[in-house]
Amino acid sequence: MKCRMRIGAAVVWTGGTLGAIACLHVAAQQPAPYRLTLQDAIQTALKANLNVLAASAQVEGDEGTRLRRLSAAFLPRVNGQAYANVQNRDLRAFGISFPGLPEVVGPFSNYDFRAYAQQNVVDLQSYRELRASERALDAGKLDYQDARDLVVRSIAALYLNAESAAARADAAQSRVTDSTTLNKLANDKHDAGTATGVDVLRAEVQLANDKQALLVAQNQYKQTLLVLARNLGMSPGTPLEIAETLQFRALPTEQTDVLLPAALLARSDYLSLASQRRQLVEQQRASRARFYPKVSINGNYGGIGRSIGGVQGTGLLQGQIDFTLFDRDRQGEADELAARIKGIDDRIADMRRGVEEDVREAVLNLESAAEQVSVAKDGQQLAQRELELAQDRFAQGTANNVEVVTAQDELARAQENYILAVSSHVDAKFALARAMGDTEKNIAKFVGEP
Repeated sequence: MKCRMRIGAAVVWTGGTLGAIACLHVAAQQPAPYRLTLQDAIQTALKANLNVLAASAQVEGDEGTRLRRLSAAFLPRVNGQAYANVQNRDLRAFGISFPGLPEVVGPFSNYDFRAYAQQNVVDLQSYRELRASERALDAGKLDYQDARDLVVRSIAALYLNAESAAARADAAQSRVTDSTTLNKLANDKHDAGTATGVDVLRAEVQLANDKQALLVAQNQYKQTLLVLARNLGMSPGTPLEIAETLQFRALPTEQTDVLLPAALLARSDYLSLASQRRQLVEQQRASRARFYPKVSINGNYGGIGRSIGGVQGTGLLQGQIDFTLFDRDRQGEADELAARIKGIDDRIADMRRGVEEDVREAVLNLESAAEQVSVAKDGQQLAQRELELAQDRFAQGTANNVEVVTAQDELARAQENYILAVSSHVDAKFALARAMGDTEKNIAKFVGEP
């Protein structure tokens, strides 16, 4: 019987050892979470975001259009041609008929090797179309920058959500720690006969509630990491860890009347509309230039002969003037361009008001959030002090733990208020960075080093 017990114990010990080794092996295979800073998140998103990639491709297309317009306006066109043929001709069909002259001559052959060139000398329409393509390229680059700014703003907000969720999880963990201490104190006092069973039960209920709140907070934090990973172009299963914590850093701001002109000079979406307007103006000029004469030089040089050995060099050089006498389509094009310019003028005026609204709203939110942080911080300190006093009263036996539980609830509310206030302040910084243009640079400036 003892031998069987020893064998069973050995089996249990061996199985437990193998299980522990297997768990350690699995843990060793799991990659360590990637500690992600805000700047890392922004750079990763800019490399993978579809809108940024599409805007970059549009810029490349606009550059190709500009090169085509440049070729049409200033660069010569040169092409070559070579042929050999054998033919006969019906002279009667060309009105040539003499006695004794055959109706059909041939067959005869000839060879021609020739290069052709054409160069525009004066072509205002092509020149204005080139300028329009350059303005379109400028607008495309600004749209690309605007796409980057939008992605930076979006990723910063997602990162802030993760920071806030992590702060809530930490606060929930601290409340579990306090509730565990209170529960132990209630049990010790009950064993000593200085506390009632209701005190113990009340402490256990509070501990259970705080543990449940901790599980919810931890799950919400993990969900924010899933969303962040997806928007960074990563697999949602990628293990991530937020490297920066939610902190309040005051940001002195200038007057709105000073910030607004700087924003109008830096906002890429506003500047893009201005470039689009200049593009339409150049298209208007190109439309008017359709009636202007075009001067060009063209010519060719090569060899022609009845046989390859008899090829003789020949060439042609000529100047050419082209002009339009009647083109009713130009009036319709002019009306269309005028309407488009009016429409973009309205958009520019509306965008200007929108930029002003963004700047003023961000400044108001920033100032209000800073005041809320100050009030919430005082409230959190007072709630912490209230909890400490209630715990002391309960430990000394001068009160039951109702005051402690109430104080714990007040502290939880105060912690949430502080997290909300700091989150609002950081988000207002992000909004101001976006409103001022050059979002990536401004966020690094406003948020500062962690």
